Amino acid sequence: MISYTVRRLAISAPVLLLLAALTFFLLRLAPGGPFDSDRAWPPEIQANIAAKYELDRPVYVQFAHWIRDVAHGDLRESFQYLGRPVTMIVAESLPTSIYLGFLALVFSMAVGIPLGAVAASKQNTWIDHTAMFFAISGISLPSYLIASLLILVFALWLGWLPPALWDEPGSWILPVVTLGWRPMAMLARFTRTSMLEVFRTDYIRTAYSKGLSGRAVVFKHALKNSLIPVVTLLGPIAANLVTGSFLVEMVFQIPGMGKHFVQAVINRDYPLVMGVTLVYGTILILSNLIVDLLYAWIDPRIRLND
Repeated sequence: MISYTVRRLAISAPVLLLLAALTFFLLRLAPGGPFDSDRAWPPEIQANIAAKYELDRPVYVQFAHWIRDVAHGDLRESFQYLGRPVTMIVAESLPTSIYLGFLALVFSMAVGIPLGAVAASKQNTWIDHTAMFFAISGISLPSYLIASLLILVFALWLGWLPPALWDEPGSWILPVVTLGWRPMAMLARFTRTSMLEVFRTDYIRTAYSKGLSGRAVVFKHALKNSLIPVVTLLGPIAANLVTGSFLVEMVFQIPGMGKHFVQAVINRDYPLVMGVTLVYGTILILSNLIVDLLYAWIDPRIRLND
């Protein structure tokens, strides 16, 4: 397993390099620049700024110098937040995004997996139909609509929760539910489908014939063996909850990395966009690796090729 992990990490380096190259060159192709403004600056000032940040050099030279700096652990300074290194901005905002994603993942697993298990055990009943209604709504409705509905009902009409910010536990609930609603629905549907297949196996029928209760059969025998297809989703879901929280962080004014990323793209803050992209790519690769390692832990029949 150690050699497998090392090999996967080695393969990830060219993937990150390709991701960085595509992002770097696409940013340069986008119209506008980081120091464009409504008021035209004198040519000499524009030339000095371009020389300071190497924007007057060929794009491939700029990329080579950026790779050199990254290799030394330097993500450069932000154009938008002058004097602040990108590493500092990432270090300050990444924990918030990770914590938001972690809470959303816990919510989606704590609700989605039991919901799918109960729906499968009560197939074609009103419980099954109700559970799948919530699952389909979570997959169909966009996040901004879910956020708007939650704010309207629980913040404005009922006044139970604050509508935004991230300064107290009560303010965490709405963004966590908004971010975790779609993965919760996906986990519920996959768990239900997987458990229905497990229910048709011989050992489940044997468990029922021995007189075991329905709850024992569902949660002690069927659920664990039906989790392997579900675990397949956890890697992309975990990564997307961290890397895909742009909208949630903007709507609820959460000081996370997603909010900085959106603002950096709008303001053409090249160093900040590149730094956040590199961090997001690393999170996605590590999440998929962890899922592959979990396969062997959940099902001993699965072996990783060394």
